[in-house]
Amino acid sequence: MGSCANIHQIDPLRDPRWAELIQRHRHASVFHSPQWLTALEKTYGYRPVALTSSPPGVPLADGLPFCHVDSWLTGRRLVSMPFSDHCEPLLDSYGSSDLGRAWTSFFKKRIKYVEIRPIDFQPETSRGVRAESGYLLHRLDLRPDLDTLHARFHKSCVHRAVRRAEKENLDYAEGSSSSLLDQFYHLLALTRREFGAPPQPLRWFRALIDAFGPDLKIRVASHDGRAIAAILTISSGKSMVYKYGGSDPEYRKLGGTSLLFWRAIHEAKANGLELFDMGRSDLDNSGLIAFKEHWGATATPLRYWRVPGRHIHELSSWPATLAERAATVFPLGVLQAIGTILYKHVG
Repeated sequence: MGSCANIHQIDPLRDPRWAELIQRHRHASVFHSPQWLTALEKTYGYRPVALTSSPPGVPLADGLPFCHVDSWLTGRRLVSMPFSDHCEPLLDSYGSSDLGRAWTSFFKKRIKYVEIRPIDFQPETSRGVRAESGYLLHRLDLRPDLDTLHARFHKSCVHRAVRRAEKENLDYAEGSSSSLLDQFYHLLALTRREFGAPPQPLRWFRALIDAFGPDLKIRVASHDGRAIAAILTISSGKSMVYKYGGSDPEYRKLGGTSLLFWRAIHEAKANGLELFDMGRSDLDNSGLIAFKEHWGATATPLRYWRVPGRHIHELSSWPATLAERAATVFPLGVLQAIGTILYKHVG
């Protein structure tokens, strides 16, 4: 990479100042955390680096993490952060920070692009920066009391679904055991195939469990001993993040997923958390957007920014086409193997 005056590079996994910054910065999220970076490095071999205006030997005042994604299939790039819904630059002031502009300088000819995924930060587009991808981010404010939150849920789509789950006497289990992981992963694979994509590698979820420990929970709803819905949440700071989920399409009318979300929200409130991050949604996924908004979550436009600003898809065209065709043709086991091979190149 290049260099910029007064900007320093650190290793966020080995510099203790990074974890200290994450603990106190108001914009820090699970996607900045050493645990998330550790799981990325362990699973995909992505090497993390962070930029800061703070010189060695003093506490970090700011920071912007990246991972090196080095792929023979989709090219080399710097991403902040891979497989993250968002990763806000940790700046004190967007308007005056050198760090807010410096990321556009960290580019060399062998790298296709440098990408950031902020929520609120707006880069200077005159510096060769271009918005590449658009999503909606849904977040639920948990500060109102539980009765107030419950009253805001959609009466037909949420209240009725939870009542149906309770009427069906769905079993509920939570934790991070191998058994729960297997149930979750099977349901995730079913749902990913339904939407034309392979599932993430199983080792990615094992790495997340190892990294986050009790802050990560798999929640599973079962009917007559059969797992029918599962979600994975991670608690970080004052937030709980819903990151992955899956369900059996034959049993969706039983309200299993709604039951799991209600349990997660109830637990988050009991633990004094203030935000339930429901993650990003593609703009054309009206069903997922409606599901999140039925819980009273607020939608925020989410844009990813790249320099040098060339339009480059996350996957080159033929791997994307291969994945979509495989999703409709191959059995789950083969689809999982394809995901294990391809995801390292997506980042």
